[in-house]
Amino acid sequence: MSHINWEDSFCGDSSNCFRIGTDAAGNAYIAVSGSEDRYITDTRDALRALIRGIKAGEADHLL
Repeated sequence: MSHINWEDSFCGDSSNCFRIGTDAAGNAYIAVSGSEDRYITDTRDALRALIRGIKAGEADHLL
């Protein structure tokens, strides 16, 4: 497993916080803050998870 450099969390008022990270190979990652060991690396899956979170009202602070 490559080392992931996580950015600061993106959080809303009392909402889930998400973190985005990259590795030395330029791959991108997204995870719920505090659960960085369970990240999504496939951009299609990441986009799908983000859209589901927005529709559920969990990630509206990212818009």
